[in-house]
Amino acid sequence: MYTYKYPRPSLTVDISVFKEIENQHELLLIKRKNPPFAGMWALPGGFVDMDETVETAAKRELYEETNVSGVNLEQFHVFSEIDRDPRGRTVSMVFIGFVKEQQKVKAKDDAAEASWFKLSKLPQLAFDHARIIQMIKEKKLKRS
Repeated sequence: MYTYKYPRPSLTVDISVFKEIENQHELLLIKRKNPPFAGMWALPGGFVDMDETVETAAKRELYEETNVSGVNLEQFHVFSEIDRDPRGRTVSMVFIGFVKEQQKVKAKDDAAEASWFKLSKLPQLAFDHARIIQMIKEKKLKRS
């Protein structure tokens, strides 16, 4: 097996799933069960396994943490700031999806809770997720 002498970052995915109710967007968040940021709300997501694509990882993590499946996810942006995760160097591919029908969410895996939040009333968020959501609002959710 070939070894690489240079350190490499971990690759993660974060998933932003929105629904619209009465002309207001709501965002699906999970409450983290484990450190770092245990007890804080965050976007569903996690580490990409060695044998999967980022697309597969995004669908898997969304289902594992919220029980939501069948959402068409599109790549939005790569977040690669040096200090975005206190566990070490991570680069995250952020995905966006929209659901029209009411999907029942259920916290699973390493999520203590899963719930929908109005974009106008988001809780304090873990990692750099507030920045991610702000960029999504500016680039994807603008209305004329």
